[in-house]
Amino acid sequence: MAFVVGENCINCKHTSCVEVCPVNCFYEGPNFLVINPDECIDCEECVPACPIGAIYSEDDLPEDQEHFLDINAELSDIWPQITEVKEALPDADKWDGIEGKLNYLER
Repeated sequence: MAFVVGENCINCKHTSCVEVCPVNCFYEGPNFLVINPDECIDCEECVPACPIGAIYSEDDLPEDQEHFLDINAELSDIWPQITEVKEALPDADKWDGIEGKLNYLER
């Protein structure tokens, strides 16, 4: 089992999860973070650290977000690893809770 970054991270990209990850399994794209499922040790530290509730256990991933399992795996092989906290995107508060953001994902 691994943890998965879901849709709500798109256009928000808070990095408080990165700060608590003991194995640095987060990878950064232009407007989204992903978790490398092969590196995640299932410690759960990232879940409460995410201020917008965008991280799920693979077993608890909402059915309408199951495609994010593949998205996290695919993009963590392409994007650079992130190990430091950065500012959230400028309009993060505006995007929190908006549904249907997948079409805004910048690869």
